[in-house]
Amino acid sequence: MNEALLRSLTPSVLGILVRRGADFAAAEDAVQDALVEAVRVWPADPSPSSSSRGYPMRDPKGWLVTVAWRKFLDQTRADASRRRREDLVDEEPAPGAAPASDDTLQLYFLCAHPSLTPSSAVALTLRAVGGLTTRQIAQAYLVPEATMAQRISRAKRTVSGVRFDRPGDVATVLRVLYLVFNEGYSGDVDLAAEAIRLTRQLAAAIDHPEVAGLLALMLLHHARRAARTAPDGSLVPLAEQDRGRWDTGAIAEGVGILQAALARDRLGEFQAQAAIAALHADAPTAEETDWVQIVEWYDELARLTDNPVVRLNRAVAVGEADGPRAGLAALARLDDSLPRHTAVAAYLHERDGDLATAARLYAEAAHKAPDLAERGHLTRQAARLNARRSH
Repeated sequence: MNEALLRSLTPSVLGILVRRGADFAAAEDAVQDALVEAVRVWPADPSPSSSSRGYPMRDPKGWLVTVAWRKFLDQTRADASRRRREDLVDEEPAPGAAPASDDTLQLYFLCAHPSLTPSSAVALTLRAVGGLTTRQIAQAYLVPEATMAQRISRAKRTVSGVRFDRPGDVATVLRVLYLVFNEGYSGDVDLAAEAIRLTRQLAAAIDHPEVAGLLALMLLHHARRAARTAPDGSLVPLAEQDRGRWDTGAIAEGVGILQAALARDRLGEFQAQAAIAALHADAPTAEETDWVQIVEWYDELARLTDNPVVRLNRAVAVGEADGPRAGLAALARLDDSLPRHTAVAAYLHERDGDLATAARLYAEAAHKAPDLAERGHLTRQAARLNARRSH
């Protein structure tokens, strides 16, 4: 069973059901039921020789639309009158090829409905269209998983039955695309390329400096992707990456888009983040990185967002620009419960020569790491320092 295929088809199938009259919450439930059915009946080996019944070799999207619509009808029949049930049966589309249009970006705007708060709209879109789990969304928002589950449930209830004729604003859609890219770039689900594709579509449709800033940021980060992991899957820190493996074409495109956006003098957080990424990309070696400028851009970014994670990253930049003790002083002003706070403290203590404290903090950070790759990296850092101390 091809999970990537199911993931790529989900937004379009959901959009088709909404356009045919299903309210969003019911349509989402029906699509999820159809996906479960696909997992049950589609074979693990989708080759022409596969004999499993029900596998739609020629039109998997049409199969999902048909099954999802039938699931929607079944749900509606349970609550509707006999006459309404008969009307809905007449509306059932005949099996066949589904439209080839891509409704994903439109669904992003529909989920950013004015009846929802921006945070609820982002959470709902990430769950319903982006394909992220509730846990992944909770981690992105720095809240408990149970809290995020309640927020998504409330959002579904709010939009259930409303008309989607007033799509949400660009800022909310940008926030969703940014979080989807981040999860795809560093998490378990590879959504980075899809986020870039949708942001390109948005940039082509809307003349907005922050849309351009987000696209530049994505391209600059994505350009380093091949160098972020070793052949064994372990993380490679930015300072140790082989810069010859960076995608210079993507870097040049991202820098060009960023420069055009900054020239409009309407600075936003995505442009500021892209400027930081561009300074990293412009440095021939890690030692030649312009950390002073990076600190200045983090100051701008903190002014724009007042985000604690921004201030955490700024502490690292201060440690590089002004020395590790200056970085530790900046870190001391932040909440030590922030994700990766302990890892940053370990790094700055190592830079300051306190290997015992750094090793202890690396080990502590490893226990808090959100994924196996980061946990393995931090564990290796602790082991490396302990080995140095024993000699």
